[in-house]
Amino acid sequence: MADDERTRAARLVAAQAKAARLFAEIEARGLVAPGEEERAVSDRVRDLANEMFGTTRHWHKRIVRSGPNTLMPYRENPPDRAIGTDDIVFADFGPIFEEYEADFGRTFVLGEDPVKHRLRDDLSKVFAAGRAFFESAPDITGERLHTEVGRLAAEAGWKLGGWHAGHLVGEFPHETIDGADVESYITPGNDTPLRRTDKAGRRCHWILEIHLIDQERGFGGFHEELLTL
Repeated sequence: MADDERTRAARLVAAQAKAARLFAEIEARGLVAPGEEERAVSDRVRDLANEMFGTTRHWHKRIVRSGPNTLMPYRENPPDRAIGTDDIVFADFGPIFEEYEADFGRTFVLGEDPVKHRLRDDLSKVFAAGRAFFESAPDITGERLHTEVGRLAAEAGWKLGGWHAGHLVGEFPHETIDGADVESYITPGNDTPLRRTDKAGRRCHWILEIHLIDQERGFGGFHEELLTL
């Protein structure tokens, strides 16, 4: 790996490490709590990021969703909702640290509902199995990885939410391939290898995101982080 690629990789990993610290502090401070409105929690997380790391920009909209709102994919904008006492909540933030994007998502369970706890625990398991599959297949395409993640979700008793299971990440703003947006996502129809270079000759790096839903019970959960580093 050339020196510039090592630098890019190190900065993406460092950006994610800061995002992980942010999420650990969200939990430590109990920001996700019953009775709080989703948007208010999102604003507090934004303020916490500024407190911890200085003024922080976000490259995509900040998401905190609870209860039935957790069924909604990223592109939806459900109405604000108060978090319940026996709720499931996920947060999805894309902070920019020193011009490098992080994209990090985690799920919180309030109360003792065993199905919600199982879904939360399965998120990291499906992520790990999806990453292992990616690592085992040098020429894997976005479509093939999406199919495998869907299989893993079904095997665990859940469905995938949304239309993709990840996307490119990099310097802000990360590349969108002109005229072929599908190639920027881990999704059906992307028959290009995930291990490739972008138009500038740089190695592509990817986020893997796992959105598991239980349509019958009316909730879901979310987990995302770097796939390729």
